Amino acid sequence: MPLYLLLLSFAQLPGADSFAARAFAALPIEQPYDFIARHTQGLPNPPRDPAAKPSSSEFEIPARGWRIRIAPGAAEPLRVAAAALQSYLRESMKIEVPVDTASIDDWASTRNVIVAGVLPGCGDALRASKDYRLTAAPDRVAVCGFDDRGAMYGLYHLWERISLREAPILPRGLDTVRHSKFQARMVLSGLGWMEFPDQYLATLPRYGFDAIHCSIYRNPNNAPGVGPHWDDMKEHKPGAMKDLIRRAARYGIDVYTPLLFHYTGTPENVAALRKLVRDVVTEFPEIRGYVLLTEGFYYAKWFGAGGHGDQDLKRWVSEWSQAVAIAAEEMHKINPKIEVLPWEYNVAFAPDFAPLKAYVMTQLPADSIPLLTFENGKAYELDGQKGWLRDYAINQVGPAEVTMAQLEEARRRAKPFRAIYSKADTFASWQFGTFPYLPFPYQWHARYEALDKWGVDGTLESWSYGFKPNWVAEMRAWYCWTDAPPLDTVLRQIAKRDFGAGAEDAVLAAWRSFSDAAKLYPDTGPNWGSNNAVASPLFFEKPKPRAMTLEHSWSDPNLWMRQSQLNPYWPYVPARLFFWPDFTNRVNNAERYIRFFTIPVFQKYLAQAADRMEEGLSRYRQAALAAPASKQKGAFREVLLAEQLQRMMRSEHAIIDFEQKRLALHQSTDPKEKLRLLDEMTALLRTERARTQASWETARRDSRLGYEWEQDYIYTPDTIAEKLKVLDETLTTQLPAYRRKLLQ
Repeated sequence: MPLYLLLLSFAQLPGADSFAARAFAALPIEQPYDFIARHTQGLPNPPRDPAAKPSSSEFEIPARGWRIRIAPGAAEPLRVAAAALQSYLRESMKIEVPVDTASIDDWASTRNVIVAGVLPGCGDALRASKDYRLTAAPDRVAVCGFDDRGAMYGLYHLWERISLREAPILPRGLDTVRHSKFQARMVLSGLGWMEFPDQYLATLPRYGFDAIHCSIYRNPNNAPGVGPHWDDMKEHKPGAMKDLIRRAARYGIDVYTPLLFHYTGTPENVAALRKLVRDVVTEFPEIRGYVLLTEGFYYAKWFGAGGHGDQDLKRWVSEWSQAVAIAAEEMHKINPKIEVLPWEYNVAFAPDFAPLKAYVMTQLPADSIPLLTFENGKAYELDGQKGWLRDYAINQVGPAEVTMAQLEEARRRAKPFRAIYSKADTFASWQFGTFPYLPFPYQWHARYEALDKWGVDGTLESWSYGFKPNWVAEMRAWYCWTDAPPLDTVLRQIAKRDFGAGAEDAVLAAWRSFSDAAKLYPDTGPNWGSNNAVASPLFFEKPKPRAMTLEHSWSDPNLWMRQSQLNPYWPYVPARLFFWPDFTNRVNNAERYIRFFTIPVFQKYLAQAADRMEEGLSRYRQAALAAPASKQKGAFREVLLAEQLQRMMRSEHAIIDFEQKRLALHQSTDPKEKLRLLDEMTALLRTERARTQASWETARRDSRLGYEWEQDYIYTPDTIAEKLKVLDETLTTQLPAYRRKLLQ
């Protein structure tokens, strides 16, 4: 029997054993970064379902005889979209629909054609760029855009409909007018800091994105001068930014970049800011907008969110807003259309700061577009204990109290802003920052509805975990335009395509359970729990160092660890991303980590979230095991990702529980109590070992897991293997030695 099957006999999930045996045997081993290679080469599209036949209310585009028609002067993104659709139909749907260019003025009299562009007499109801109308009949599909960009998105929407139907089959009489809800939808790369290969860029408009935010923490012209906080950031390679702007434009993707500057307000400093702006805008006239984030565009003294010390924050905000006004003034002298996006993230976002956050909106210039952080700071309670979101999270929908105050203040302004944008996660979140997406569709959809309700005009939808194609982001694209179907209609189509006909009820029930679990799971902030628990060790004794130490040198070891972010006893991740006990046993570091809640309350909701995940996983596994052979590997990967999410919850619970028992053991003077605690700790570690082994097997088969490019990998299979060594040493050596000493 393979080792992993033997070890999984201890698995903590009822029903997980037999599923693991099938899934691990079926899926190939991956190496770290394999997923990046796949995105660079281009991901395959789901194939046609040979059993799919049109109903009486549908029609099918035939294998031969149709064409895609665009105007001779069509914009390049529309030409690229037409060619991409042609390739998709040939390779996945097995039909030949060549592209031709001819006048589209007489589109209404053409036959056997997918015609796309600004079609005369078709788009009277369209209002703005990215709007489109899609009509379908057995002799013609018409994709009418407000502009060529709208027609491009209409073609990608047609692609999406065909993909979900798994055949080139469309409803007879389809006629949908779709208005874009957002002026901009930005996303970061899910591959790396400036990693946007062409095949990756080509996927973005298919998911409804129209822009990227790139070169985080670096001016587009590599200009220095923001102080020591970001001096160690990479520079762009010569010509890289120009090349990226050019390549992105081919796919209808605009570029936003940061503008970084340390503003002090002296005459010389103001002149330097004006020069920086002129230099950047002149060198890169194609850049659509600039994000002035307080992590790099700041006044006087930089501080982390809430770490402002004794600074007068009102003055800080006022001076910072003046710097924004100076930058906007210089940009708009050159190009009035440039979007200036001030983002005051570092000004504390706890609920008590709502008046200060609203004050920001009174200070910013009207020709800017504030970028508001949507959910950070949102207050919530667990059994009467009050907390708030300390970082990007999805257990609360949002907006936060501070964000509501800002939105309300913006509406009261005599001179309104150009628009209001928001950093709002919509498919992944730092709360589980090591996952490419989170299968919580009902919770995500609630956030989409909140964005609509509060009138957000544009979004930045990821931070450093970035975007990797996934079905949640696919679902998101439907709700970025009007005239979307009910949520369950879309989800049932996705479930049928990915798990097979007949699986829809089970898969939707699983997704409902996962979404409920997300609401129960308490936010843990930007640290170890939900990001790294499957690879975070459980320490009984202080371990041997795994890197150099400075405990006897003249260097301050605490200062060195703060600067390096590494703990020599577990140097595989930044120190804040694993749980480190106080081995003097004077401080309960789990209490510090949990912060707002007592340990019993936190553990209660953590366990409830994991249990709710299990309710969904039992159905998810059944659906995957029953999936057709052509879909089964994909279905297995979906289940393994959800299982890894649940393991993150279970392991976090186990680490906290183990630490409470470890402290109790050292504080107890009763030998019987000590023996009982040792028995409980041994049982806990055995369960955690089986869970960790399953985590290792899963991570080996999905190179996306554990990756978050600020640190590259937060965990890899090798890191998990190191955790297994710690568990084994504790189980076989440390606990038995303690027991023998106790019994002497």
